[in-house]
Amino acid sequence: MTAPSERRPIVLGVDALDRGPLTAAWAADEAARRHLPLRLLHVIAPRFRDPRGYDESFHAELWRAGHQLVERAASLALERHPELEVSTDVVDGNAGHVLVRESAHAELVVLGSRRLSRLEEMLSAHSVTVPVSARAECPVAVVREAEHVTEDPPYVVVGVDGSPSSAAAVDWAFGLAARRGAALRALWVWHPLPFLPVDEDATLQRLRGMLYEATSGQSERYPEVELLQEVVRGHPVEELGRASTHALALVVGRRGHGGFTGMWLGSVPHGLLHRAHCPVITVPSPPR
Repeated sequence: MTAPSERRPIVLGVDALDRGPLTAAWAADEAARRHLPLRLLHVIAPRFRDPRGYDESFHAELWRAGHQLVERAASLALERHPELEVSTDVVDGNAGHVLVRESAHAELVVLGSRRLSRLEEMLSAHSVTVPVSARAECPVAVVREAEHVTEDPPYVVVGVDGSPSSAAAVDWAFGLAARRGAALRALWVWHPLPFLPVDEDATLQRLRGMLYEATSGQSERYPEVELLQEVVRGHPVEELGRASTHALALVVGRRGHGGFTGMWLGSVPHGLLHRAHCPVITVPSPPR
């Protein structure tokens, strides 16, 4: 393993069961664009004491397989970007806990997806996308689908709702779009309550003003980024998922309120981990 860098790395959780090459390539490209080191990490279950010694050999096999996984990912990253600073590590522990701990010293955590349903995700002891996205101290990118580069210009989508985590997501999305030479599509989804009378025209006008206020500061900071602003009516997961169909990435804030892991993450980003058609980046609220 190479010596740690003083710069905050991009951490890739390497998993044998996700779409490894796609995820490793995305993480390597992002590290190269940001001129940051790439840390490849595989977590194996801790060894259990077994007087018959069976577990020792099983644990050793897991260790060997883990090193093969991270070395393979490192080779792929260096083939794409020979100048990239890459380190590898295999550690014992609970994968979710280890990656959340790593996030305290990372610029970004990148995960693949096993493409589990929500029920499978709840029943699986090895799924880390939701718990890490919910608890990480830095943004988390889940690469479930490839980014889409066929649009001209390519664009990033950011969900805006006026919350502190949304403001952090807007900031992050502008930087991502600027590094990619992409446009930014800022989307505010209005989900009216049923049977509640409302002046739709006045509401849409007010939300457009709030969307403008939420993005104006960053737009001045990144004048090279073409900004497209839109207020749409519908369910946030459905509308943001639809907007992600041809996007490079979808950026959303984390709006959980504690309790169960899914509540920590928030229902919209949780739903988008299953519905989006491009990488999803969840951004936590800034520390108070």
